[in-house]
Amino acid sequence: MLTPTAYLHQVYAGFLGMNIGIRLGAPVEPAFWSYERIRQVYGDIRGYVKPFKHFAADDDANGPVFFLRALDDAQGQPPTPQAVAEAWLNYAREGVGLYWWGGYGVSTEHTAYINLKNGIPAPRSGSIAQNGQILAEQIGGQIFIDTWGLIAPGDPVRAAKYAVAAASVSHDGDGLHGAAFMAACIAQAFITADVAAIIQAGLDQIPADCCYAQVVHAVQAFHDANPDDWRACRMMLEQSWGYDRYPGVCHIIPNAGVCALALYYGQGNFARTVEIATMCSWDTDCNAGNVGTILGVACGLAGLPDHYRAPINDWLALSGISGYLNCMDIPSYCRELAAWGYRMRNEPIPEICLPAPAGETRFDFRLPGSTHGLTYRGSANGILRRAHDQDGVELLLDRMTRGQGGRIVHTILWRRKDFDDERYMPVFSPTAYPGQTVTWTVAFDQWHGELLSITPYALEAFSGKEHRGQTLLLRDSCPAQPVRFIIPDLAGDMVGEVGLHVEAGSPAKFFDAGRVLVSGLHIGGAATYTLRVGHLPQEFGSIVPFSHNHGAWSQENGRIHALADQDALAMTGNYFVHDVQIRASVGLENGQAALLALRVQGAQRGYMAGLYGKDQAAILKNDHGYWRVLAQAPFPCASSQLCDVTFTAQGDSLSLHIDQQALLTVRDADYAYGMVGYALPAMSRATFGDINILEGDHIPC
Repeated sequence: MLTPTAYLHQVYAGFLGMNIGIRLGAPVEPAFWSYERIRQVYGDIRGYVKPFKHFAADDDANGPVFFLRALDDAQGQPPTPQAVAEAWLNYAREGVGLYWWGGYGVSTEHTAYINLKNGIPAPRSGSIAQNGQILAEQIGGQIFIDTWGLIAPGDPVRAAKYAVAAASVSHDGDGLHGAAFMAACIAQAFITADVAAIIQAGLDQIPADCCYAQVVHAVQAFHDANPDDWRACRMMLEQSWGYDRYPGVCHIIPNAGVCALALYYGQGNFARTVEIATMCSWDTDCNAGNVGTILGVACGLAGLPDHYRAPINDWLALSGISGYLNCMDIPSYCRELAAWGYRMRNEPIPEICLPAPAGETRFDFRLPGSTHGLTYRGSANGILRRAHDQDGVELLLDRMTRGQGGRIVHTILWRRKDFDDERYMPVFSPTAYPGQTVTWTVAFDQWHGELLSITPYALEAFSGKEHRGQTLLLRDSCPAQPVRFIIPDLAGDMVGEVGLHVEAGSPAKFFDAGRVLVSGLHIGGAATYTLRVGHLPQEFGSIVPFSHNHGAWSQENGRIHALADQDALAMTGNYFVHDVQIRASVGLENGQAALLALRVQGAQRGYMAGLYGKDQAAILKNDHGYWRVLAQAPFPCASSQLCDVTFTAQGDSLSLHIDQQALLTVRDADYAYGMVGYALPAMSRATFGDINILEGDHIPC
């Protein structure tokens, strides 16, 4: 087994490599970007072809993250097809984001999802018997499996087993062979950088006579005879293994050939491998992503060129059902992956691989080159970069004078303006809230000058109003010390960013020069806040900061209006909140129910309470998609009457108050944490007002 540090570093390199490949290939993925057009427009690609502000969500990144959550939900049991199927149903907003919703019988993933929704269990949901061979052998079998290889280092057999179990939810035949091949290659790359040995490890996990193995062998043979001409190999694939021979929207076999081609002709060089995969066309982001993971692991962090790595900046947008989970700090997530690598072998997790407590932000910059997504905004006399001599990022001050300065920024709520497009419709909730404590670890090396001030702050997401904490005045160099700030009440707004405002204090003839080193950031504690609805922005098809699943959600007269023909949810907040109390005015206009929701873990799990039916109140449980009443009591309420509803979860106790009247208490221990929001369990029309959230110790006795 690798040392813990080496393993974590390779996981980090592999996950970065996957996302570099996806980002490189995505702009030329559409079908009109033929091999010839890519060559004509971009020639010999040697860098990103599009300078995204931030790269929006992509299905090739969504799947490896959200399908792996089957391990969290099954408490670390080895993945089964049905366990992964539950993750499909729970973490997707039906019809929006996560993967391509191209229609039943057209999109393999959409087809599998509808099968699952209709009670067809996995693996039949993705089988040839259910869906036919063409649909079952599209490319999705191999593009969602990277993380299964990352948690099975040096064990291609186990990696392939995990990947096949996961891929069988939606694929069969060569779709499963692609899953086994790619996961095994990733696992093998932890122990060898020899491309031939890596590919052989993948071939060892699939039938020798299957079509997938045949196309890999065809590329291998062509490479042996023509080792210096990858374009000739691409022509061979077009003629003998092209889309004309393998129908469907995006068949796995031609793309398997491209992946093998890129691996062989890339000759173990990360950059050249993902570049060739992109220039070959067909499913460019998928292919470059898969080979990017393999070569990322094999080459390590040193093999990732900075012009590819730097724009990633350790941050990834996803498009699952939780706006909180859609904001990914890559170093933190790689610790989660490494921890799973040890858990799946029933081994203790080394300290360096321990992830932060769920629901907290913890940046320590210990992974080489990590930035945790911090950015800089301010005077050109400041430059934010990774520190070269210790763990952290440094703000270099180059002759700043009094009044000049800038901000070291950690974004809390991402907005539509931060992106160039709406790929896969990501939605976001803040990752920090009023009442929580933000702690920066900061040092200062003074090279010249008299005075520097460092002030923590929080910026409101919608108004732009700034709230500052206590200023730290520095007249000389100082060692690392904490700079703390409790996020104040924002009068119904959300936190948009937190950061450090750095300002020079020296006059022009003296100026300030030196560096501010940030070596840590922690955000935690119980939150207490109110979200004022009615005038919130609507972006990515949702009311910010909610994620909607089903229903039509709009704002009118200072309230949220919901109209649903089936169960519908609007979710926000920290995904990992345990004890919580939520309060809002609720009106049932017509239909079955108007409810508040807490401990919502996705589309399939959570608790809801409020107005239920005619003159009734109830506490309900969403039990893997089945909504059932846990407790019910009479409560007369006229149609359209606004009621003051309070719903509280403490430990395993759930209690409901309406108009300050204690109505129901019930115990249920199945869901210990989750998001908050509004819910309709069936066809209904309802209105909801401002929602007040109290967490943990803020809940009144």
